Amino acid sequence: MMVLRGDHSSWDPPAAGTSLTIGVYDGVHLGHAHVIGRAVDVAGDLVPAVLTFDRHPLASSAPDHAPRLLTRLDQKLEQLEALHVGVVGLLSFDDELRHLSAERFVTDIIVTALGAKRITVGRDFRFGYERAGDVDLLIRMGPDHGFIVEALDLVGEGAPFASTVVRKMLEAGDVAEAARMLGRPFELRGTVVHGDSRGRTIGIPTANLEVAREYAVPRRGVYVAEVTVAGDVHHAVVNVGVRPTFGGGREVIEVHLLDFDADLYGDEIAVRFLSHVRDERRFDGVDELVTQIHLDIERAHGYFQGS
Repeated sequence: MMVLRGDHSSWDPPAAGTSLTIGVYDGVHLGHAHVIGRAVDVAGDLVPAVLTFDRHPLASSAPDHAPRLLTRLDQKLEQLEALHVGVVGLLSFDDELRHLSAERFVTDIIVTALGAKRITVGRDFRFGYERAGDVDLLIRMGPDHGFIVEALDLVGEGAPFASTVVRKMLEAGDVAEAARMLGRPFELRGTVVHGDSRGRTIGIPTANLEVAREYAVPRRGVYVAEVTVAGDVHHAVVNVGVRPTFGGGREVIEVHLLDFDADLYGDEIAVRFLSHVRDERRFDGVDELVTQIHLDIERAHGYFQGS
Protein backbone atom coordinates (compact mmCIF):
# COMPACT_ATOMS: atom_id res chain seq x y z
CA MET A 1 0.00 0.00 0.00
CA MET A 2 1.35 3.42 -0.98
CA VAL A 3 1.00 6.21 1.61
CA LEU A 4 1.13 9.81 0.35
CA ARG A 5 2.22 12.35 2.97
CA GLY A 6 3.15 16.01 3.19
CA ASP A 7 2.04 18.75 0.80
CA HIS A 8 -0.78 17.32 -1.33
CA SER A 9 0.37 19.42 -4.31
CA SER A 10 3.44 17.17 -4.55
CA TRP A 11 1.49 13.91 -4.60
CA ASP A 12 1.75 11.75 -7.71
CA PRO A 13 -1.57 9.89 -8.12
CA PRO A 14 -1.78 6.53 -9.91
CA ALA A 15 -1.93 6.93 -13.68
CA ALA A 16 -5.02 4.71 -13.86
CA GLY A 17 -6.93 6.97 -11.48
CA THR A 18 -8.49 6.06 -8.15
CA SER A 19 -11.70 4.73 -6.68
CA LEU A 20 -11.70 7.05 -3.69
CA THR A 21 -13.40 7.29 -0.34
CA ILE A 22 -12.85 10.07 2.16
CA GLY A 23 -13.12 10.35 5.92
CA VAL A 24 -11.43 10.54 9.31
CA TYR A 25 -12.01 6.80 9.69
CA ASP A 26 -10.97 6.70 13.34
CA GLY A 27 -11.28 3.11 14.49
CA VAL A 28 -11.99 1.76 11.00
CA HIS A 29 -15.14 0.15 12.43
CA LEU A 30 -17.65 -1.96 10.50
CA GLY A 31 -19.45 1.11 9.15
CA HIS A 32 -16.18 2.44 7.78
CA ALA A 33 -15.32 -0.97 6.39
CA HIS A 34 -18.65 -1.01 4.54
CA VAL A 35 -17.86 2.23 2.69
CA ILE A 36 -14.21 1.38 2.07
CA GLY A 37 -15.12 -2.11 0.93
CA ARG A 38 -17.54 -0.70 -1.61
CA ALA A 39 -14.85 1.61 -3.02
CA VAL A 40 -12.58 -1.43 -3.36
CA ASP A 41 -15.28 -3.63 -4.91
CA VAL A 42 -16.20 -1.13 -7.63
CA ALA A 43 -12.63 -0.07 -8.44
CA GLY A 44 -12.20 -2.26 -11.50
CA ASP A 45 -9.05 -0.97 -13.23
CA LEU A 46 -8.82 1.97 -10.83
CA VAL A 47 -6.70 1.91 -7.68
CA PRO A 48 -8.73 1.75 -4.43
CA ALA A 49 -7.78 4.80 -2.38
CA VAL A 50 -8.61 6.47 0.93
CA LEU A 51 -8.20 10.16 1.71
CA THR A 52 -7.88 10.68 5.45
CA PHE A 53 -5.99 12.67 8.08
CA ASP A 54 -2.80 12.11 10.04
CA ARG A 55 -4.69 13.18 13.18
CA HIS A 56 -8.26 14.15 14.00
CA PRO A 57 -9.12 17.53 12.39
CA LEU A 58 -10.43 18.85 15.70
CA ALA A 59 -7.01 18.31 17.27
CA SER A 60 -5.89 21.34 15.26
CA SER A 61 -9.04 23.45 14.88
CA ALA A 62 -10.64 22.91 18.32
CA PRO A 63 -8.32 20.82 20.53
CA ASP A 64 -10.54 21.15 23.61
CA HIS A 65 -13.30 19.36 21.68
CA ALA A 66 -11.17 16.72 19.96
CA PRO A 67 -12.31 13.17 20.81
CA ARG A 68 -9.88 10.61 22.12
CA LEU A 69 -8.76 8.47 19.22
CA LEU A 70 -9.64 4.79 18.85
CA THR A 71 -6.55 4.00 16.78
CA ARG A 72 -3.03 5.24 16.36
CA LEU A 73 -2.09 6.19 12.83
CA ASP A 74 -0.08 3.01 12.33
CA GLN A 75 -3.08 0.93 13.41
CA LYS A 76 -5.39 2.81 11.05
CA LEU A 77 -3.03 2.24 8.14
CA GLU A 78 -2.81 -1.47 8.97
CA GLN A 79 -6.60 -1.75 8.96
CA LEU A 80 -6.86 0.09 5.62
CA GLU A 81 -4.27 -2.21 4.08
CA ALA A 82 -6.19 -5.23 5.38
CA LEU A 83 -9.22 -3.90 3.48
CA HIS A 84 -7.14 -3.98 0.25
CA VAL A 85 -6.72 -0.23 -0.10
CA GLY A 86 -3.94 0.53 -2.58
CA VAL A 87 -3.26 4.22 -1.85
CA VAL A 88 -3.77 6.36 1.22
CA GLY A 89 -3.51 10.15 1.09
CA LEU A 90 -2.73 11.60 4.52
CA LEU A 91 -3.71 15.21 4.99
CA SER A 92 -2.46 17.40 7.83
CA PHE A 93 -5.37 19.51 8.99
CA ASP A 94 -3.54 22.84 9.19
CA ASP A 95 -4.96 26.35 8.95
CA GLU A 96 -4.63 26.43 5.17
CA LEU A 97 -6.58 23.20 4.73
CA ARG A 98 -9.19 24.29 7.27
CA HIS A 99 -9.97 27.38 5.17
CA LEU A 100 -9.99 25.56 1.83
CA SER A 101 -13.37 25.93 0.12
CA ALA A 102 -15.38 22.83 -0.72
CA GLU A 103 -14.89 23.49 -4.44
CA ARG A 104 -11.12 23.83 -4.08
CA PHE A 105 -11.07 20.69 -1.95
CA VAL A 106 -12.57 18.86 -4.91
CA THR A 107 -10.34 20.34 -7.63
CA ASP A 108 -7.04 20.53 -5.73
CA ILE A 109 -7.16 17.36 -3.65
CA ILE A 110 -9.79 14.91 -4.88
CA VAL A 111 -9.12 15.44 -8.59
CA THR A 112 -5.54 16.71 -8.93
CA ALA A 113 -3.78 15.14 -5.95
CA LEU A 114 -5.56 11.78 -6.00
CA GLY A 115 -6.92 11.41 -9.53
CA ALA A 116 -10.37 10.29 -8.43
CA LYS A 117 -12.60 8.74 -11.10
CA ARG A 118 -15.07 7.21 -8.66
CA ILE A 119 -16.00 8.56 -5.21
CA THR A 120 -17.77 6.47 -2.58
CA VAL A 121 -18.93 8.18 0.62
CA GLY A 122 -21.69 8.01 3.22
CA ARG A 123 -24.79 10.09 2.58
CA ASP A 124 -23.91 12.38 5.51
CA PHE A 125 -20.43 13.20 4.16
CA ARG A 126 -19.41 16.86 4.54
CA PHE A 127 -16.18 18.61 3.58
CA GLY A 128 -14.52 21.95 2.91
CA TYR A 129 -14.52 25.20 4.84
CA GLU A 130 -17.20 25.18 7.53
CA ARG A 131 -18.35 21.81 6.14
CA ALA A 132 -20.10 23.59 3.27
CA GLY A 133 -19.57 20.72 0.81
CA ASP A 134 -21.86 17.70 0.66
CA VAL A 135 -22.77 14.79 -1.57
CA ASP A 136 -24.94 16.97 -3.81
CA LEU A 137 -21.99 19.27 -4.53
CA LEU A 138 -19.82 16.27 -5.45
CA ILE A 139 -22.50 14.99 -7.80
CA ARG A 140 -22.83 18.40 -9.48
CA MET A 141 -19.07 18.77 -9.93
CA GLY A 142 -18.53 15.22 -11.13
CA PRO A 143 -19.28 15.62 -14.87
CA ASP A 144 -16.94 18.61 -15.24
CA HIS A 145 -14.08 16.87 -13.44
CA GLY A 146 -14.40 13.31 -14.70
CA PHE A 147 -15.68 11.41 -11.66
CA ILE A 148 -18.88 9.71 -10.60
CA VAL A 149 -20.27 9.57 -7.08
CA GLU A 150 -21.98 6.86 -5.06
CA ALA A 151 -23.51 7.77 -1.69
CA LEU A 152 -24.18 4.93 0.73
CA ASP A 153 -26.62 4.67 3.59
CA LEU A 154 -24.97 4.20 6.97
CA VAL A 155 -25.03 0.65 8.30
CA GLY A 156 -25.53 -0.77 11.76
CA GLU A 157 -27.79 -2.85 13.92
CA GLY A 158 -30.57 -0.62 15.26
CA ALA A 159 -28.41 2.48 14.85
CA PRO A 160 -25.52 3.26 12.49
CA PHE A 161 -22.05 2.21 13.55
CA ALA A 162 -20.13 5.28 14.67
CA SER A 163 -16.82 6.08 16.34
CA THR A 164 -18.66 8.14 18.96
CA VAL A 165 -20.73 5.08 19.90
CA VAL A 166 -17.61 2.91 20.18
CA ARG A 167 -16.11 5.50 22.54
CA LYS A 168 -19.27 5.41 24.67
CA MET A 169 -19.01 1.63 24.89
CA LEU A 170 -15.41 1.93 26.08
CA GLU A 171 -16.43 4.60 28.60
CA ALA A 172 -18.99 2.11 29.92
CA GLY A 173 -16.42 -0.69 30.08
CA ASP A 174 -18.35 -2.71 27.50
CA VAL A 175 -15.35 -3.86 25.49
CA ALA A 176 -17.29 -6.79 24.05
CA GLU A 177 -19.82 -4.44 22.42
CA ALA A 178 -17.01 -2.16 21.25
CA ALA A 179 -15.39 -5.18 19.61
CA ARG A 180 -18.65 -6.05 17.86
CA MET A 181 -18.82 -2.57 16.33
CA LEU A 182 -15.14 -2.52 15.42
CA GLY A 183 -15.19 -6.03 13.99
CA ARG A 184 -12.20 -6.87 16.20
CA PRO A 185 -11.18 -6.31 19.84
CA PHE A 186 -10.29 -2.77 20.86
CA GLU A 187 -6.51 -2.52 20.97
CA LEU A 188 -4.12 -0.22 22.80
CA ARG A 189 -0.47 -0.04 21.82
CA GLY A 190 2.26 1.50 23.88
CA THR A 191 5.66 1.19 25.49
CA VAL A 192 6.27 -0.63 28.77
CA VAL A 193 7.65 1.86 31.29
CA HIS A 194 8.96 1.60 34.84
CA GLY A 195 6.34 1.84 37.56
CA ASP A 196 6.70 1.58 41.32
CA SER A 197 7.28 -2.23 41.12
CA ARG A 198 4.46 -2.77 43.62
CA GLY A 199 3.04 -5.65 41.60
CA ARG A 200 6.26 -7.62 41.83
CA THR A 201 6.49 -7.03 45.59
CA ILE A 202 3.07 -8.68 46.06
CA GLY A 203 3.94 -11.57 43.74
CA ILE A 204 1.91 -10.39 40.75
CA PRO A 205 4.29 -8.62 38.35
CA THR A 206 2.79 -6.17 35.89
CA ALA A 207 3.95 -4.30 32.82
CA ASN A 208 2.95 -0.64 32.95
CA LEU A 209 1.76 0.52 29.56
CA GLU A 210 2.40 4.12 28.56
CA VAL A 211 -0.37 5.45 26.32
CA ALA A 212 -0.64 9.07 25.17
CA ARG A 213 -3.65 10.97 26.52
CA GLU A 214 -5.00 11.54 23.02
CA TYR A 215 -6.10 7.89 22.82
CA ALA A 216 -9.26 6.36 24.26
CA VAL A 217 -8.98 3.84 27.08
CA PRO A 218 -11.70 1.64 28.57
CA ARG A 219 -13.45 2.58 31.81
CA ARG A 220 -11.46 2.02 34.98
CA GLY A 221 -11.59 -1.62 35.94
CA VAL A 222 -10.18 -5.07 35.31
CA TYR A 223 -10.30 -6.83 31.94
CA VAL A 224 -9.35 -10.07 30.26
CA ALA A 225 -7.04 -9.39 27.34
CA GLU A 226 -4.68 -10.77 24.76
CA VAL A 227 -1.26 -9.15 24.56
CA THR A 228 1.20 -9.30 21.69
CA VAL A 229 4.86 -9.12 22.69
CA ALA A 230 7.50 -9.38 19.95
CA GLY A 231 5.03 -11.19 17.70
CA ASP A 232 3.91 -13.70 20.35
CA VAL A 233 0.38 -13.63 21.81
CA HIS A 234 -0.12 -14.07 25.56
CA HIS A 235 -3.19 -14.19 27.79
CA ALA A 236 -3.45 -11.42 30.34
CA VAL A 237 -5.39 -9.57 33.01
CA VAL A 238 -5.33 -5.78 32.67
CA ASN A 239 -6.13 -3.15 35.28
CA VAL A 240 -7.06 0.35 34.14
CA GLY A 241 -7.23 2.80 37.01
CA VAL A 242 -5.59 4.83 39.75
CA ARG A 243 -4.98 2.02 42.31
CA PRO A 244 -7.18 3.49 45.09
CA THR A 245 -5.99 0.90 47.65
CA PHE A 246 -2.59 2.59 47.50
CA GLY A 247 -3.91 6.12 47.69
CA GLY A 248 -4.83 6.75 44.08
CA GLY A 249 -2.97 9.08 41.76
CA ARG A 250 -2.51 9.22 38.01
CA GLU A 251 -4.27 6.68 35.85
CA VAL A 252 -2.18 3.67 34.87
CA ILE A 253 -2.66 0.62 32.67
CA GLU A 254 -1.15 -2.44 34.35
CA VAL A 255 -0.82 -5.66 32.36
CA HIS A 256 -0.27 -9.00 34.09
CA LEU A 257 0.64 -11.71 31.59
CA LEU A 258 -0.57 -15.14 32.65
CA ASP A 259 2.17 -17.75 33.09
CA PHE A 260 4.82 -15.31 31.89
CA ASP A 261 7.61 -13.53 33.71
CA ALA A 262 10.15 -11.53 31.74
CA ASP A 263 11.54 -8.01 31.64
CA LEU A 264 9.51 -6.00 29.12
CA TYR A 265 10.80 -2.52 29.93
CA GLY A 266 11.13 -0.46 26.78
CA ASP A 267 9.23 -2.98 24.65
CA GLU A 268 6.17 -1.98 22.66
CA ILE A 269 3.20 -4.23 23.30
CA ALA A 270 -0.36 -4.41 21.95
CA VAL A 271 -3.22 -5.07 24.35
CA ARG A 272 -6.57 -6.31 22.98
CA PHE A 273 -9.43 -6.00 25.47
CA LEU A 274 -11.73 -9.04 25.37
CA SER A 275 -14.01 -9.00 28.41
CA HIS A 276 -14.82 -6.81 31.42
CA VAL A 277 -14.19 -8.56 34.75
CA ARG A 278 -15.08 -5.92 37.35
CA ASP A 279 -14.93 -2.20 38.08
CA GLU A 280 -12.05 -0.70 40.00
CA ARG A 281 -12.61 -0.42 43.75
CA ARG A 282 -10.69 0.30 46.91
CA PHE A 283 -9.78 -2.62 49.18
CA ASP A 284 -9.20 -2.46 52.94
CA GLY A 285 -5.64 -3.70 52.62
CA VAL A 286 -3.02 -5.40 50.49
CA ASP A 287 -4.07 -8.92 51.51
CA GLU A 288 -7.66 -8.31 50.39
CA LEU A 289 -6.41 -6.83 47.13
CA VAL A 290 -4.11 -9.78 46.43
CA THR A 291 -6.95 -12.23 47.10
CA GLN A 292 -9.15 -10.38 44.60
CA ILE A 293 -6.41 -10.25 41.96
CA HIS A 294 -6.00 -14.02 42.18
CA LEU A 295 -9.76 -14.36 41.68
CA ASP A 296 -9.47 -12.08 38.64
CA ILE A 297 -6.69 -14.30 37.28
CA GLU A 298 -8.84 -17.39 37.81
CA ARG A 299 -11.65 -15.75 35.86
CA ALA A 300 -9.23 -14.97 33.06
CA HIS A 301 -8.06 -18.57 32.91
CA GLY A 302 -11.71 -19.65 32.84
CA TYR A 303 -12.41 -17.23 29.98
CA PHE A 304 -9.64 -18.68 27.85
CA GLN A 305 -10.62 -22.24 28.72
CA GLY A 306 -14.19 -21.48 27.65
CA SER A 307 -15.77 -21.96 31.06
